Amino acid sequence: MAGVSDLNLLRTFLAVYRAGSITEAAKLLAISQPTVTAQVRALEQQLGEDLFVRLPRGVEPTPFAHGLAVRVAAPLDALSALDDAAAVSARPVRLAGPAELLCLRVAPALAPLILEGMEIRVTMGLTDALLEELRTGQHDLVISTQRPRSRAFSSVPFMVEEFVLVAAPQWAWQVPSPAFEDMPLITYADHLPIARRYWRSAFGKQLNARPAMTIPDLRGVLSATVAGAGWSVLPRFMCAEELATGRLVELHKPAEPPTNTGYLVQRPGTDADPGVRKVRDLLLDAARGW
Repeated sequence: MAGVSDLNLLRTFLAVYRAGSITEAAKLLAISQPTVTAQVRALEQQLGEDLFVRLPRGVEPTPFAHGLAVRVAAPLDALSALDDAAAVSARPVRLAGPAELLCLRVAPALAPLILEGMEIRVTMGLTDALLEELRTGQHDLVISTQRPRSRAFSSVPFMVEEFVLVAAPQWAWQVPSPAFEDMPLITYADHLPIARRYWRSAFGKQLNARPAMTIPDLRGVLSATVAGAGWSVLPRFMCAEELATGRLVELHKPAEPPTNTGYLVQRPGTDADPGVRKVRDLLLDAARGW
Protein backbone atom coordinates (compact mmCIF):
# COMPACT_ATOMS: atom_id res chain seq x y z
CA MET A 1 0.00 0.00 0.00
CA ALA A 2 1.28 3.47 -0.90
CA GLY A 3 2.73 5.28 2.11
CA VAL A 4 3.37 2.12 4.15
CA SER A 5 6.96 0.90 4.22
CA ASP A 6 6.56 -2.16 6.43
CA LEU A 7 3.96 -4.90 5.95
CA ASN A 8 4.41 -5.89 9.59
CA LEU A 9 2.66 -2.66 10.55
CA LEU A 10 -0.34 -3.66 8.50
CA ARG A 11 -0.31 -7.16 10.01
CA THR A 12 -0.28 -5.65 13.51
CA PHE A 13 -3.09 -3.26 12.59
CA LEU A 14 -5.21 -6.13 11.27
CA ALA A 15 -4.62 -8.19 14.43
CA VAL A 16 -5.76 -5.26 16.62
CA TYR A 17 -8.74 -4.62 14.34
CA ARG A 18 -9.86 -8.24 14.52
CA ALA A 19 -9.19 -8.73 18.22
CA GLY A 20 -10.64 -5.37 19.29
CA SER A 21 -7.86 -5.06 21.85
CA ILE A 22 -4.15 -4.20 22.02
CA THR A 23 -3.71 -6.86 24.69
CA GLU A 24 -5.39 -9.61 22.69
CA ALA A 25 -3.51 -8.65 19.53
CA ALA A 26 -0.22 -8.86 21.41
CA LYS A 27 -1.08 -12.39 22.53
CA LEU A 28 -2.09 -13.35 19.00
CA LEU A 29 1.13 -11.98 17.51
CA ALA A 30 3.34 -13.20 20.39
CA ILE A 31 4.85 -9.74 20.89
CA SER A 32 4.64 -7.21 23.73
CA GLN A 33 1.80 -4.73 24.19
CA PRO A 34 4.17 -1.73 23.92
CA THR A 35 5.42 -3.10 20.60
CA VAL A 36 1.86 -3.38 19.28
CA THR A 37 1.08 0.16 20.44
CA ALA A 38 4.25 1.51 18.85
CA GLN A 39 3.54 -0.22 15.54
CA VAL A 40 -0.04 1.09 15.43
CA ARG A 41 1.23 4.62 16.10
CA ALA A 42 3.89 4.24 13.41
CA LEU A 43 1.24 3.17 10.91
CA GLU A 44 -0.98 6.10 11.90
CA GLN A 45 1.94 8.47 11.30
CA GLN A 46 2.68 6.97 7.90
CA LEU A 47 -0.98 7.15 6.83
CA GLY A 48 -1.76 10.46 8.50
CA GLU A 49 -4.97 9.00 9.99
CA ASP A 50 -6.16 7.82 13.40
CA LEU A 51 -6.97 4.10 13.38
CA PHE A 52 -8.42 3.37 16.81
CA VAL A 53 -10.21 5.07 19.68
CA ARG A 54 -9.29 3.72 23.09
CA LEU A 55 -12.19 2.47 25.22
CA PRO A 56 -12.28 1.42 28.90
CA ARG A 57 -11.95 -2.13 27.58
CA GLY A 58 -10.25 -2.52 24.21
CA VAL A 59 -10.31 -0.22 21.19
CA GLU A 60 -12.87 0.90 18.62
CA PRO A 61 -11.80 1.18 14.95
CA THR A 62 -12.30 4.53 13.26
CA PRO A 63 -14.20 4.72 9.94
CA PHE A 64 -10.82 4.95 8.18
CA ALA A 65 -9.70 1.75 9.94
CA HIS A 66 -12.80 -0.10 8.75
CA GLY A 67 -12.01 0.84 5.17
CA LEU A 68 -8.35 -0.08 5.56
CA ALA A 69 -9.24 -3.49 6.98
CA VAL A 70 -11.46 -4.23 3.99
CA ARG A 71 -8.59 -3.37 1.64
CA VAL A 72 -5.77 -5.29 3.35
CA ALA A 73 -7.38 -8.33 5.00
CA ALA A 74 -7.52 -10.65 2.01
CA PRO A 75 -4.01 -9.86 0.68
CA LEU A 76 -2.42 -10.18 4.12
CA ASP A 77 -4.20 -13.46 4.84
CA ALA A 78 -3.07 -14.80 1.46
CA LEU A 79 0.54 -13.77 2.16
CA SER A 80 0.39 -15.39 5.59
CA ALA A 81 -0.87 -18.61 4.05
CA LEU A 82 1.91 -18.57 1.44
CA ASP A 83 4.56 -18.06 4.10
CA ASP A 84 3.88 -21.47 5.60
CA ALA A 85 2.12 -23.22 2.72
CA ALA A 86 4.34 -26.29 2.92
CA ALA A 87 3.74 -26.74 6.63
CA VAL A 88 0.00 -26.16 6.27
CA SER A 89 -0.40 -28.68 3.47
CA ALA A 90 1.49 -31.34 5.41
CA ARG A 91 -0.26 -31.10 8.76
CA PRO A 92 -3.63 -32.50 9.87
CA VAL A 93 -6.73 -30.33 9.96
CA ARG A 94 -7.58 -29.42 13.55
CA LEU A 95 -11.30 -29.40 14.37
CA ALA A 96 -12.95 -28.76 17.74
CA GLY A 97 -16.46 -28.57 19.16
CA PRO A 98 -19.02 -30.09 21.56
CA ALA A 99 -18.32 -33.75 22.33
CA GLU A 100 -21.83 -35.02 21.59
CA LEU A 101 -22.17 -33.35 18.21
CA LEU A 102 -18.67 -34.37 17.17
CA CYS A 103 -19.22 -38.01 18.09
CA LEU A 104 -22.78 -38.48 16.86
CA ARG A 105 -22.88 -36.34 13.72
CA VAL A 106 -19.54 -34.88 12.72
CA ALA A 107 -17.26 -37.92 12.95
CA PRO A 108 -19.44 -40.05 10.62
CA ALA A 109 -19.73 -37.16 8.16
CA LEU A 110 -15.94 -36.90 7.94
CA ALA A 111 -15.47 -40.55 6.94
CA PRO A 112 -15.14 -39.82 3.18
CA LEU A 113 -12.25 -37.44 3.81
CA ILE A 114 -10.44 -40.00 5.96
CA LEU A 115 -10.82 -42.54 3.15
CA GLU A 116 -9.19 -39.99 0.82
CA GLY A 117 -6.14 -40.01 3.08
CA MET A 118 -6.77 -36.79 4.99
CA GLU A 119 -5.64 -36.51 8.63
CA ILE A 120 -7.97 -34.80 11.10
CA ARG A 121 -7.37 -34.12 14.78
CA VAL A 122 -10.52 -33.60 16.86
CA THR A 123 -10.70 -31.80 20.21
CA MET A 124 -13.80 -31.77 22.41
CA GLY A 125 -14.70 -29.02 24.83
CA LEU A 126 -16.87 -26.04 25.73
CA THR A 127 -17.26 -23.12 23.36
CA ASP A 128 -15.53 -20.34 25.33
CA ALA A 129 -12.37 -22.36 25.90
CA LEU A 130 -12.28 -23.64 22.32
CA LEU A 131 -12.65 -20.14 20.85
CA GLU A 132 -9.76 -18.94 23.01
CA GLU A 133 -7.67 -21.85 21.73
CA LEU A 134 -8.71 -20.99 18.17
CA ARG A 135 -7.50 -17.45 18.74
CA THR A 136 -4.08 -18.72 19.78
CA GLY A 137 -3.83 -21.01 16.74
CA GLN A 138 -4.52 -24.39 18.36
CA HIS A 139 -7.45 -25.18 16.03
CA ASP A 140 -8.37 -24.44 12.42
CA LEU A 141 -12.16 -24.80 12.80
CA VAL A 142 -14.44 -24.73 15.83
CA ILE A 143 -18.11 -25.67 15.99
CA SER A 144 -19.41 -23.02 18.38
CA THR A 145 -22.70 -22.97 20.28
CA GLN A 146 -22.76 -19.16 19.98
CA ARG A 147 -21.77 -16.50 17.47
CA PRO A 148 -18.23 -15.36 18.32
CA ARG A 149 -17.98 -11.68 19.24
CA SER A 150 -14.38 -11.22 18.12
CA ARG A 151 -13.62 -9.85 14.66
CA ALA A 152 -10.58 -12.12 14.70
CA PHE A 153 -12.78 -14.98 13.48
CA SER A 154 -14.90 -15.63 10.43
CA SER A 155 -18.06 -17.63 11.12
CA VAL A 156 -21.11 -18.95 9.31
CA PRO A 157 -24.35 -20.46 10.69
CA PHE A 158 -23.85 -24.20 10.92
CA MET A 159 -26.97 -25.90 12.24
CA VAL A 160 -30.08 -25.15 14.28
CA GLU A 161 -30.67 -27.37 17.32
CA GLU A 162 -34.22 -27.82 18.61
CA PHE A 163 -34.47 -28.47 22.35
CA VAL A 164 -37.02 -30.77 23.97
CA LEU A 165 -38.12 -31.22 27.58
CA VAL A 166 -38.03 -34.95 28.29
CA ALA A 167 -38.27 -37.61 30.97
CA ALA A 168 -38.85 -41.33 31.27
CA PRO A 169 -42.55 -42.30 31.02
CA GLN A 170 -42.99 -42.74 34.78
CA TRP A 171 -42.47 -39.01 35.31
CA ALA A 172 -45.10 -37.93 32.79
CA TRP A 173 -47.89 -37.88 35.40
CA GLN A 174 -46.18 -34.96 37.17
CA VAL A 175 -46.92 -32.55 34.31
CA PRO A 176 -48.28 -29.88 34.62
CA SER A 177 -47.93 -30.18 38.40
CA PRO A 178 -46.81 -27.01 40.24
CA ALA A 179 -44.08 -29.20 41.71
CA PHE A 180 -42.62 -29.87 38.27
CA GLU A 181 -39.50 -27.81 38.90
CA ASP A 182 -38.91 -29.82 42.08
CA MET A 183 -38.51 -33.06 40.13
CA PRO A 184 -34.90 -34.29 39.83
CA LEU A 185 -33.11 -32.37 37.09
CA ILE A 186 -30.32 -34.01 35.11
CA THR A 187 -28.00 -31.60 33.29
CA TYR A 188 -24.43 -31.20 32.09
CA ALA A 189 -23.49 -28.09 34.11
CA ASP A 190 -24.52 -26.46 37.38
CA HIS A 191 -25.53 -23.20 35.69
CA LEU A 192 -28.17 -25.06 33.58
CA PRO A 193 -27.47 -23.32 30.26
CA ILE A 194 -29.77 -25.45 28.08
CA ALA A 195 -32.59 -25.77 30.62
CA ARG A 196 -32.57 -22.04 31.42
CA ARG A 197 -32.69 -21.18 27.72
CA TYR A 198 -35.66 -23.55 27.28
CA TRP A 199 -37.51 -22.04 30.26
CA ARG A 200 -37.09 -18.47 29.03
CA SER A 201 -38.30 -19.39 25.56
CA ALA A 202 -41.09 -21.84 26.37
CA PHE A 203 -42.44 -20.43 29.65
CA GLY A 204 -41.23 -16.80 29.62
CA LYS A 205 -39.71 -17.00 33.07
CA GLN A 206 -36.56 -17.95 34.92
CA LEU A 207 -35.98 -21.56 35.89
CA ASN A 208 -35.59 -22.01 39.63
CA ALA A 209 -34.11 -25.46 40.05
CA ARG A 210 -31.04 -27.12 41.45
CA PRO A 211 -29.65 -30.06 39.46
CA ALA A 212 -29.88 -33.47 41.05
CA MET A 213 -27.10 -34.74 38.77
CA THR A 214 -24.59 -33.04 36.49
CA ILE A 215 -22.72 -34.97 33.80
CA PRO A 216 -20.39 -32.98 31.49
CA ASP A 217 -21.50 -34.99 28.45
CA LEU A 218 -25.04 -34.90 27.08
CA ARG A 219 -24.79 -38.58 26.19
CA GLY A 220 -24.55 -39.31 29.92
CA VAL A 221 -27.45 -36.95 30.60
CA LEU A 222 -29.50 -38.86 28.04
CA SER A 223 -28.64 -42.25 29.59
CA ALA A 224 -29.55 -41.12 33.10
CA THR A 225 -32.82 -39.58 31.91
CA VAL A 226 -33.81 -42.75 30.03
CA ALA A 227 -33.06 -44.72 33.22
CA GLY A 228 -35.64 -42.65 35.09
CA ALA A 229 -33.32 -40.46 37.16
CA GLY A 230 -35.35 -37.32 36.38
CA TRP A 231 -36.08 -34.82 33.63
CA SER A 232 -33.80 -32.92 31.30
CA VAL A 233 -33.69 -30.65 28.26
CA LEU A 234 -31.83 -32.17 25.31
CA PRO A 235 -31.25 -31.47 21.63
CA ARG A 236 -33.89 -33.36 19.66
CA PHE A 237 -31.29 -35.00 17.41
CA MET A 238 -29.83 -36.74 20.46
CA CYS A 239 -33.04 -38.27 21.77
CA ALA A 240 -35.18 -38.72 18.63
CA GLU A 241 -34.87 -42.52 18.77
CA GLU A 242 -35.76 -42.67 22.47
CA LEU A 243 -38.84 -40.49 21.86
CA ALA A 244 -39.90 -42.64 18.91
CA THR A 245 -39.62 -45.87 20.92
CA GLY A 246 -41.31 -44.51 24.05
CA ARG A 247 -38.26 -44.73 26.30
CA LEU A 248 -38.63 -40.96 26.73
CA VAL A 249 -41.68 -38.73 26.56
CA GLU A 250 -41.82 -35.05 25.69
CA LEU A 251 -43.23 -33.30 28.74
CA HIS A 252 -44.10 -30.02 27.04
CA LYS A 253 -44.72 -29.07 23.42
CA PRO A 254 -44.50 -25.31 22.94
CA ALA A 255 -46.01 -23.77 19.84
CA GLU A 256 -42.56 -22.53 18.86
CA PRO A 257 -39.85 -24.98 20.00
CA PRO A 258 -36.79 -23.38 21.64
CA THR A 259 -33.75 -23.52 19.37
CA ASN A 260 -30.11 -22.52 19.26
CA THR A 261 -27.98 -21.75 16.21
CA GLY A 262 -24.49 -23.19 16.10
CA TYR A 263 -21.68 -21.62 14.06
CA LEU A 264 -18.70 -22.99 12.19
CA VAL A 265 -15.85 -20.67 13.12
CA GLN A 266 -12.59 -20.45 11.17
CA ARG A 267 -9.22 -19.03 12.08
CA PRO A 268 -8.10 -16.23 9.75
CA GLY A 269 -5.49 -17.22 7.20
CA THR A 270 -6.51 -20.88 6.95
CA ASP A 271 -8.73 -20.47 3.90
CA ALA A 272 -5.77 -21.14 1.62
CA ASP A 273 -5.37 -24.61 3.16
CA PRO A 274 -7.23 -27.07 0.88
CA GLY A 275 -7.72 -29.49 3.79
CA VAL A 276 -9.46 -26.88 5.93
CA ARG A 277 -11.66 -25.89 3.00
CA LYS A 278 -12.61 -29.52 2.37
CA VAL A 279 -13.57 -30.13 6.01
CA ARG A 280 -15.50 -26.85 6.20
CA ASP A 281 -17.41 -27.40 2.97
CA LEU A 282 -18.23 -31.02 3.75
CA LEU A 283 -19.56 -30.14 7.22
CA LEU A 284 -21.68 -27.26 5.94
CA ASP A 285 -23.15 -29.52 3.28
CA ALA A 286 -23.80 -32.36 5.76
CA ALA A 287 -25.42 -30.03 8.30
CA ARG A 288 -28.16 -29.12 5.82
CA GLY A 289 -29.56 -32.61 6.29
CA TRP A 290 -29.30 -32.72 10.09
